[in-house]
Formats: sequence, C-alpha cells, structure tokens
Amino acid sequence: MSPEDTSIGRAVRFLSDRFPVDKLSFAALVGKKEVPVHKMSWAYYLGGLVLFFFGIQLTTGLLLLFYYQPSVSDAHASVDYLTHDVAGGALIRNLHAWSCSAMILTLLVHLLTTFAMKGFAKPREVTWLSGVALLIITFAFGFTGYLLPWHQIAVNATKIGLQSIEQVGQYLPGALATLPTRLREAIQGEPSVGQATLSRFFAIHVVVLPLFTMAVLGLHLLSVQIHGMSQGVDRPADKTERFFPFFVLKDLSLWGVVFFILATIALCVPFESFFSFPLFEPYDPLGSTPDGIKPEWYFYFVYYPLEMLPFWLVNLVMAGAVFVLAAAPRIFRGTGRQTLRTLAAGAAAYLIVMTLFGHRIYAMVKGGH
Repeated sequence: MSPEDTSIGRAVRFLSDRFPVDKLSFAALVGKKEVPVHKMSWAYYLGGLVLFFFGIQLTTGLLLLFYYQPSVSDAHASVDYLTHDVAGGALIRNLHAWSCSAMILTLLVHLLTTFAMKGFAKPREVTWLSGVALLIITFAFGFTGYLLPWHQIAVNATKIGLQSIEQVGQYLPGALATLPTRLREAIQGEPSVGQATLSRFFAIHVVVLPLFTMAVLGLHLLSVQIHGMSQGVDRPADKTERFFPFFVLKDLSLWGVVFFILATIALCVPFESFFSFPLFEPYDPLGSTPDGIKPEWYFYFVYYPLEMLPFWLVNLVMAGAVFVLAAAPRIFRGTGRQTLRTLAAGAAAYLIVMTLFGHRIYAMVKGGH
C-alpha cells in the first residue's frame, strides 16, 4: 500500500486540495480572482451582505454593553434606561434587533441559493460545512440574546426552550435518557431560570459565540477566497469580472444602500411595534405566563410543527435535516442543479409558509380538534 492510500495520506491530500499553498497569496486571493457573471450572479452578494449585518451586530452589541447590566435585578432597568434616557439608545437597540432579523433572513436565502447552485461540490466542502456551522451559531445567538432584556416574555420563552431540551430524554435509551436533563441543568445553572441562567446566556452571547464565529468565519472566508465563487449554473459562464475592484465596489455599494434602508427603519419603526403583547414588562417570578407566548419569527419553522405534531417526530425530522445539510457534499455529489433548485424551492416554500401562515395553520388544526 502506497503512503497516498493510507488514512493519513488521504487526509493530507484532502487538505492540500482544499487549501493549496500556491493560492495562499494576495495575488491569487484578490488580485487575479475572477467572478462568474450569469443569471444567478446576484446570489454572490448574499454572503457579503450577511457579513455586513454581522458587523452591525458586533458594533451595536459593543455599544449596548456600555449600559447593559447582566443581573436579574438590573437587566430590565438598564435596557429601559438605554432605550428611553440615553441619546441614540433606542436607535442602537433597533439597529441591533432589525439587523439580527435581516442577517438571519439573508443567511437562510444564502444557504438555499448556495445549495441550489451546488456550491458545496468539490473542492468547496469546507466552505459549505463552515457555512452550516455559522447558521447553527447564528440561531444560538438569537436564542441566547432573547433572554438578556429579562422581561416576562423572554424569561418564559427561555423556560419553554430549555424544557424542550429535557423532553428529548424520554425518547433516548438507558443512561442516555439523563443526558438532555444534564445539558439543560448545565445551561440553566440552577433549578429554575434565574441569575445563573442570565449570567451564562450573557457569557455565551457576548464571549463564547463571537469567538466561535470569528474562528469559523475566518475559515469560511479563506475557503471562499481560495476557490472563488462557485460556477453556479450548468453551462459555464461566458463572462467574468474582476473581484477587485469591480465586484468589491458593487458589494460596498449594496452595503451602503442596505444600511440606509436599515437605519431608516430603525429610526422610524421600533422593533417591538410588531408584537401584540406588552414586551417591556419586567419579569415577575410570581406572575403568570403571558397568553400567546412564542419565540422570534426565525424559530417558527420548528415552533409550529412542535405545537401540531408529536415532539419526537419533529425532532427526528430536524435532526435529519441538519444531517442532510452537513452531508450534502456526499449525498448530492451526483445530483444535477435542476433537482437541487427544486429541493431548495421546496425548503423555501416550507419556511415561508410556516413563518407567515403558521399561526393560521395551527389555529385551523387546533380548531379541527
């Protein structure tokens, strides 16, 4: 057996194909890079747009840290003070909230278009896997950040989310059945959601997740720059354009337009204005769970199925979906882009229907019973 046929040899060959040394130069990564121009070229700007929204999240998040107090006695009051008494505080909070939703929406579209364009095919497996990891991290940002204002809705929603983790245990065999409970206790930090929970969510949100994001994002961007944009269509593009300066200038122009729109919305439309319940009531441990409590819109795709279908079935499907995403480079290796576009369109339709009409579907199913 030759050295190239051993496990180590295959691993070295895999890494050398994905991170070729001859492409690790400024000329290869930027100066000579070309971008295909075709009917799907608009999708190439989505990744940069996600990065732009993440930059806004970092900037506004740092500004919020100047006033936020991560304690159960002061968290809500500090958010209220920031919103109503600090010059520009409401704008910063709105920018943070709106850019969070915009980032998740753009990231989902980016994922689906990349899948439809077969952007996971060799040698872009690392690009794809790091992108899937960033998607999971982004949802973790949304879940941990929701608790930080420490109001009645946030705390009760977090309780429900943590309880759902524990519920998984009843479907696991033997000693594995206790693992979800231990995980919930480790995250929660105490018998009920309280100071330990808030401290841990705060640390995860502002330290742990950003560090993970920087590491995975660095790997993702490096891989993108090394291998360039995926061809994206079955027929090779007849035209290309220089990445620098032409594509970069278009990217920056788009960022400027989007920031103007985002800032206008943040100035004129408070993020909470779309909620039908009083969001800013401080958490009262003796108070009742508010009616109509539900998570942020980007969790509707799993929230409403959990309300209508067996818990084990929804979790099994979601675990299968994550597995398919992670294994897409192997599962869909020989699949044509037309089939991938159909699958991506089906996933998009499901997300849109559950997000916009999930409450009506739930009301119909509940009413039918």
